[in-house]
Amino acid sequence: MHSSPGGLKARAGNDILPAMSTVGEIEAAISRLPLKEAEEVREWLEQWFEDQLEMTPEFIASIERGKTDLAAGRSRIARP
Repeated sequence: MHSSPGGLKARAGNDILPAMSTVGEIEAAISRLPLKEAEEVREWLEQWFEDQLEMTPEFIASIERGKTDLAAGRSRIARP
């Protein structure tokens, strides 16, 4: 499992990120974080979700479709 540079796990036991059990509690806690720390949470979640992906036939097919689209010039750029 990935961790951000400051390490979300390293802070999990303190007052910044107290133990939480519901999505609502997690959302509320994240909304109170400084923007930089909220971005660290986002990066950690993105890496966590990526780690959860399995190389299923459907996932492999979606990768191949993406490659085909890029080769054909069908792409879009996401701007932050």
